[in-house]
Amino acid sequence: MKKIIIIALCAVALPLHAQSLAEAYRDYWYTGVSVNQWEVEGNQESHWDVITKNFNWVVAENCMKCEVIHPQEGVYDFTLADKFVDKAKAAGLKVQGHCLIWHSQCAPWFHFDKDGKLVSREELKKRMREHIYTIVSHFKGRIDAWDVCNECFEDDGSPRKSLFWQILGTDYIPLAFQYAHEADPNVQLFYNDYSMNKPTKVEGVANFFRPLIEQGLPVTAIGMQGHMILEDAKELLPQYDHSIKTIAALGVPTFFSELDLSVLPNPYGFSGANVSDRFTYTPEKDPFKDGLTKEKEAEINQYWVDFYKMLIPHKDNILRVNFWCLNDANSWRNDFPIQGRSDYATLYDRQNQPKGMIQEIINLVKPEQTTKKNKRK
Repeated sequence: MKKIIIIALCAVALPLHAQSLAEAYRDYWYTGVSVNQWEVEGNQESHWDVITKNFNWVVAENCMKCEVIHPQEGVYDFTLADKFVDKAKAAGLKVQGHCLIWHSQCAPWFHFDKDGKLVSREELKKRMREHIYTIVSHFKGRIDAWDVCNECFEDDGSPRKSLFWQILGTDYIPLAFQYAHEADPNVQLFYNDYSMNKPTKVEGVANFFRPLIEQGLPVTAIGMQGHMILEDAKELLPQYDHSIKTIAALGVPTFFSELDLSVLPNPYGFSGANVSDRFTYTPEKDPFKDGLTKEKEAEINQYWVDFYKMLIPHKDNILRVNFWCLNDANSWRNDFPIQGRSDYATLYDRQNQPKGMIQEIINLVKPEQTTKKNKRK
């Protein structure tokens, strides 16, 4: 009898089953996450369980990039990408392909002829069209959206002087959208870039796309990666507020495509996500190797809550909030821009457990409820 009384007392106020971010924000926007090759191949099956229960969109982290899927001229390898798409669709998830045209992780052959010289304008257009048509057509009806062009602008808003630009100027951007739309008229088509919190960057991107969108270029949305650094917290929120408004003025929504939050020191004042940038490791630049302090953990949690508070008023102009890497162990931020550090940039810890801020973010729109049960007599 004593045991029964104890159980009854404990049942007075029990929390309901916790909602996922995707469920809580389903009337606001979609919620997604990137998926790596180990999660696709089943080597991290516990991760896949977390993904399917907590997100409704997934993005390929690396398996659809040019160097993987089209490593040689005329040679395509869809092995891992097919596994990713099939696994996601079987779980009822929406799928975003990432990415069709990007200067980085582009197969070395793409811009050069047999003599090692840059190809002509017409030859690059031919290669782009064949590349995009083949990949988009292969996944037609299975992929819901594509990052068509990735990181085409510098932080000052000027075009990146990539090999695509050197051969075609900025014409390669609308051409890529045209080819993708021709290959699959029903798929969503995105532009994606980092440092989109910076006014010069977002305004440069907006000024470039404005006339193209007005002329009917099939751009579904413009993505902001959102690789944030906690040291910049005070300025980030008003900057992103401005960026969302700037993109909305184009008549298309935005979305956060690669969200994470580095909590490590940034002694170089570095920002962005140019994967070729690297700095030297020293112990003082890696202060949380053995774990976060309670103060730093609270600071991180509060930033994410404030970030969502900034987003909520813009819900009509935000298509999706997508996180980059599921947990801290897999996060690329551990090795960028300084290799070998311990960062805490994601929603889940190194044991794949959800962090406390998830429930705090959910409570902004779905206040936690409790069930009241009559005390057993």
